[in-house]
Amino acid sequence: MTDITLLISALGSPVVKTRRDAAARLGRSGNPSAVAPLMQVLSDAHPVVRREAAQALGRLDDDRAVPGLITALADTDPEVRAGAIAALGRLKDRRAVIPLTGCLKDRDDRIRTGAAEVLGRLGDSRAIGPLTGAAIDPFESVREAAGKALLHLRKKA
Repeated sequence: MTDITLLISALGSPVVKTRRDAAARLGRSGNPSAVAPLMQVLSDAHPVVRREAAQALGRLDDDRAVPGLITALADTDPEVRAGAIAALGRLKDRRAVIPLTGCLKDRDDRIRTGAAEVLGRLGDSRAIGPLTGAAIDPFESVREAAGKALLHLRKKA
């Protein structure tokens, strides 16, 4: 068995730490054959494994991961949602724009902040309206991220 095969096999381990570590190593591997197994791990029972899978998919820089990461934006765990947002930001795929605008209404201010930051980097004008709404968020970090994103988007227009 090759190293990648062993890591993919380890994603099925009953031990959470083993699954998490395998996902992390697969993300660092740069091997495109890791995308499909990591996408499956986005539905792992344990949130730390799901979060690591999301981050790993972002590191692999493969647009096949975008649909799974978009689905992960609705995860019950905020750390998983944050990992998916960060990964989508690395992938810079505009299919994520509308789903990310939905994250601007998340109950967790860290998620709203991260979504605003990524939307600014994506540079898609479809985010202007939702970011304008986020610019009056009760949390300063969200307002600042939305304001910076809007400045960036308006410069591009």
